[in-house]
Amino acid sequence: MSRPVIFDLFHTLVEGADDERDRVVGEMALMVGVAPAALVAVYHATWRDRLVRWDVEETVRILAGRLGGTPTNEEVTRAAGHRRALARRVLDSVSTATLEVLDALRDDGHPLALISNATSETAEAWPQSALAHRFDVAIFSCDVGLAKPDPEIYHTAAERLGVVPAACAYVGDGADGELAGAAAVGMTVLRTTEHNDSDPSWGGPAIATLGDLPALLRESAGRQVPL
Repeated sequence: MSRPVIFDLFHTLVEGADDERDRVVGEMALMVGVAPAALVAVYHATWRDRLVRWDVEETVRILAGRLGGTPTNEEVTRAAGHRRALARRVLDSVSTATLEVLDALRDDGHPLALISNATSETAEAWPQSALAHRFDVAIFSCDVGLAKPDPEIYHTAAERLGVVPAACAYVGDGADGELAGAAAVGMTVLRTTEHNDSDPSWGGPAIATLGDLPALLRESAGRQVPL
């Protein structure tokens, strides 16, 4: 079996769409009767709870309540649907070039896994995305109650692939301390800067484009040397 490759999602396989996320949250605020800037601010402040605890309806209801709002069930449902539509758009934005890289890796025999710090609407949209069937394992923080860089989320991915962490390569932009977390459990780490330069202080190898990855892995395997 070729080396398993574990990918991050946002800013690695797809753009993070950070500005659009804030715009959508501001629009959700108007749907539930609270100030847009205030809802954007509490969305940012509660990122950890949203990653590992709350689904999208809970998020809307809890955060609107903290801001003095009393949205109806219909308003919560409408706002949650607006957020779900964003998740689908972000996943649908994956480029043909990225899909071709994943296909090339699979053709070379690499098992593929995903570890994403993601809220529930992304996990819900994943099965219908063009990415989903290209992965053997997909782990979302909202599903497992863990977020990178917690070592257990990396161990979970390796276990579901049927390998030890040291057998895996991890590819990510570096947000949330994910690269150090992967290295700490023994994974070989490759930082990608294609979508975002999230961790410029990382001292390990980096690739400017995911298109470089299949050849890099082939070369490493042919020379029987670590990356």
